[in-house]
Amino acid sequence: MAKAYFARKEKSVASPRMKVSMKGDVATISPDHPDAGIGHLLLMETLGASEPDFIDGLLGQLANVGTKGRAVDERGLNFMLAVVKGVEPKDQVEAMLAAQMAAVHNATMTFARRLAHVDNIPQQDSAERAFNKLARTFAAQVEALKRYRTGGEQTVRVEHVTVNEGGQAIVGNVTHGGRGSPEKIETSS
Repeated sequence: MAKAYFARKEKSVASPRMKVSMKGDVATISPDHPDAGIGHLLLMETLGASEPDFIDGLLGQLANVGTKGRAVDERGLNFMLAVVKGVEPKDQVEAMLAAQMAAVHNATMTFARRLAHVDNIPQQDSAERAFNKLARTFAAQVEALKRYRTGGEQTVRVEHVTVNEGGQAIVGNVTHGGRGSPEKIETSS
């Protein structure tokens, strides 16, 4: 178990956590790194982004979603950011989808808590419906990320084929170009 942890830690890019400082009613979010500029660049690399404005906007959105009450919650922001980092986004689209996934997960857990503490049937029904919709949305987001990363390609692998006496089989990749198009057969030896 410790080996797996250190292997994951070694593989990941060291990306800073965020710190929140308040001056009056204004919250400032910055990387918790000795050099803020380097911290920002590390964060951009981790999130697959090339635009500083994108990172600033995404951090603001994550802070809004991860906050309870009016003040920005540093712990909530860093949790949301950790979820996004865990997806290991390769570009800004994946980073946005990961942020949506983090927001949906956060809301799902809120309604799971509400469902566990209902006082009456209408509250139970309402919390259950919201929880169910959010859980389904999260599953759909995971599928959308998978489709985006694979370019929509699907792979079907046949593990076992039986060919009876007198039958024929092709071993390899078979694709058909559609109506009237020739078949392309790649056989493997």
